[in-house]
Amino acid sequence: MSAVSEVRPDDADLKLQEEDRRELVEWTLACAERMLPLFLEVHPEDARPRAALDAAYSWLRGEMSIEEVRGWAFASHAAAREAGDPTAMAAARVCGQAAAVTHMAGHARQVPRYTAKAFPGDKARRDEELVWQRQNVPARFDHYVYEGD
Repeated sequence: MSAVSEVRPDDADLKLQEEDRRELVEWTLACAERMLPLFLEVHPEDARPRAALDAAYSWLRGEMSIEEVRGWAFASHAAAREAGDPTAMAAARVCGQAAAVTHMAGHARQVPRYTAKAFPGDKARRDEELVWQRQNVPARFDHYVYEGD
């Protein structure tokens, strides 16, 4: 396994090299795992967001293609559209975006955006989650995720 690069990625490159996407997927999955329970509280029977995360883990292990993971990411976004609850919707979107990073790194930029939407009326909890995400993003991706738009 190669060493993790310390080079900051080009903010204009929405795709990035696979090694960079792998590192970002690990971070987006960690973020999404913290958000998934918010979806499951409302829709415990809907496995699509969990399946999207599992697909991304499978991609990291080389067991699933990007196209297969994209299908699960789309399914998580469908679950979001059907959620009927703003918190559950945003949590499912985080899961879909996390999985979509396997194909395009730029999706990582949406994780904080949808996380913020998951806590309407609970600024303290929202801020706590966003601080956790920012503290845990790999340092070389901080600007890419938070300033790259």
